[in-house]
Amino acid sequence: MKERFERAPIGILEATPDGIVTDINGTACELLGVDAAATTGTPIDLVFPDSVEGAVPAAFEEERIAESTIEEYYPGLERWLSVSIVPGDDTVAVYLTDESSIRKQERHNDRLEDELDRLTVLNGLVSAVLADLIEASTREEIAETVCERLGETDIYEFAWVGEREVGGDDIVVRASAGTTGRTFDRIQGHLGDATDLPEDRAVETGVPQVSRPIADDRSIPEAVRRAAFADGVQSLLAIPLTYGSSVYGVVGVYATDRDAFSERERAVFGTVGSIAGFAVNAARNRTLLFSDSVVELDLQVSDTGAPLVAVATELEATLTVEGLVSQDSDRLLGFLRVDGAVPERFASVVSGGDAIELSRIVDEEESAGLLEVELDMETSLGIVSTHGATVQSARFESGRGRLEIELPPEEEIRRIVDTVLRRFDGEVLAKREEEREIETARGFREGLRDRLTDRQETVLRTAFLADYFESPRGSTAEEVATALDITAPTLLYHLRASQRKLLEEFFQTADRDLHGGPET
Repeated sequence: MKERFERAPIGILEATPDGIVTDINGTACELLGVDAAATTGTPIDLVFPDSVEGAVPAAFEEERIAESTIEEYYPGLERWLSVSIVPGDDTVAVYLTDESSIRKQERHNDRLEDELDRLTVLNGLVSAVLADLIEASTREEIAETVCERLGETDIYEFAWVGEREVGGDDIVVRASAGTTGRTFDRIQGHLGDATDLPEDRAVETGVPQVSRPIADDRSIPEAVRRAAFADGVQSLLAIPLTYGSSVYGVVGVYATDRDAFSERERAVFGTVGSIAGFAVNAARNRTLLFSDSVVELDLQVSDTGAPLVAVATELEATLTVEGLVSQDSDRLLGFLRVDGAVPERFASVVSGGDAIELSRIVDEEESAGLLEVELDMETSLGIVSTHGATVQSARFESGRGRLEIELPPEEEIRRIVDTVLRRFDGEVLAKREEEREIETARGFREGLRDRLTDRQETVLRTAFLADYFESPRGSTAEEVATALDITAPTLLYHLRASQRKLLEEFFQTADRDLHGGPET
């Protein structure tokens, strides 16, 4: 009997009705962290460690011990124990089992369920934010939209949006919403005083920053931590507003839940940062598109560390930008005209570097050519393009480069100039404001018609009416050619010539409308 008592898979303890331990097996000793020899003859309240309720010793204090089962957490043991008390005639048996793994699994399941509930609410919230961002036409509206949606929900305490100050790196508040309390007051008090707020780090690195609990994060200013503790705010997430390699600002979201902003939650917020950044970029472009006037800036870059200046210097050639196309990445597609060097030399000069990558040689002559390249957004062209400016022209030669860019008058011109000049040595050569000329749709059509010969217009109109440009085509090239009584190669020749003229007129006119430049 004694052997079975010792080998039992559960803890067994025997005690007198007044709570003196008379026997204990090895499993119970292991669960309670006690020694068998030292336990015998000891009061049961000294054998069981402290718990919140102290239910086991209390059961022995009753006048008559009742059969019961108690489940409690014992902090000193870091265990949940289920204790069954079974009174006998002159002995009370106490049975113990470790419920910790079951409780841990339950807590894990509860956390997953809570997280799923939060994500369900958050996904609906983000969908609403993204839908509202489509309607937002200014940067102020974008900031207010994000703040109101995030800050006025039950799962977050407050939210705020900040942007870099014009001409500097300090963050200024654009909008806020929710129960900001003392915490936000302290945050505003530390903006611009060289403290390392998570929002500062998010803007500087372009990487989301999370802190939980805030009170234990020593990288946050003490005044902010104290205010957050007083307000019951325990977690924060700082999301950079990004588009390509540009960081336009930051969203700070604060919650009272210590476990807020899980990895999945942060991934969802990453989408908000990207879409909001895209919306800010679109708002800047929209401002430029509909502005009655534009500011033209001539910038000179004299730093041979600037990638295109360095290439032109090594080639002893001139590089002229024929056109730039923004892509959905951290690269800019560019078409460069090289004069004074064999195009193959360009490939050897840029090989091994990250800033410029030669995609292909479009056209090649003895000492000139047209090149298709990919440019890093940290080049001078990339910087101005991602900060809301339009490159009207750019030319790079030995030791220097010159950029002509355009911006709407209300754009933060100083910030863009400072961004370029902090990265590369240079100067502003000229600044001027130009009024735009408005061209009517009828005038545009007449301009297109004037550029086509009668034959080209006839061929183009016939192909259009014959659904040659539909997909799938309603007519083949041979069928359209037969209708015009010409050969298929002649048809294609006229189509290409007329399409090129139309595209030239369209893009030149679009550029004039967008930038207010003179006709070419």
